[in-house]
Amino acid sequence: MPTDPLLTSRPEDGRDVPLLVWRLDRPVLAVSSGPLGGGIGVRHWVVNATVPMSYGRDDPDVHLGELADLLDLRGPGVGLLTGVDVAEVVTADDAGVRVWATIGLGAPIWAAADPAPGAGHVDPRPVGTVNIVALLPERLGDAALVNAVATVTEAKAQALCELGLPATGTATDAVTLLCPPDGRPAPYGGPRSRWGAPLARAAHRAVRDGGARPTVPWSHR
Repeated sequence: MPTDPLLTSRPEDGRDVPLLVWRLDRPVLAVSSGPLGGGIGVRHWVVNATVPMSYGRDDPDVHLGELADLLDLRGPGVGLLTGVDVAEVVTADDAGVRVWATIGLGAPIWAAADPAPGAGHVDPRPVGTVNIVALLPERLGDAALVNAVATVTEAKAQALCELGLPATGTATDAVTLLCPPDGRPAPYGGPRSRWGAPLARAAHRAVRDGGARPTVPWSHR
């Protein structure tokens, strides 16, 4: 499978809007929290698409399916959306694990917010969303894939802490992990496991490096 996504664009409202496309040359086993192709299963492609901060569709799965048709992507895949320019993707590698992250930290939140009125309110205007896609070289079992999602999330939170940001992420973050669909499955995905450890380091570095850059909504460019 290719090691890097293709940066392309699609016409929308008279503008060329960027998106990243992973055209996989063979199916992968994926776990994803994305609005299209979420859950665990075999997937054939991944799309991470920029949308304007005014985005108001309540059917992102349908929208991403339309983008897949536009790109002539076949079979089940994973679709992600973000308000930042996906051309600013950050890549990190560690011991055979590769991570790609698009970082929007204009609307940071604590995961466990105070339910008091007004607490945890997120202004819809700032840019948000941290989308992380990772490729692992060996198959993980289903439980290990779920554990690895937690590992990536912990690494992201560590990076935000080191950036001095009082938050664990944004309200719309997504994680997608890809691995071969065959072979003996690795049983663990935690931060001290064979593949969880390099995954954590790569995700941490990508979020930290991307988060150190100024966050600019794509629609403001």
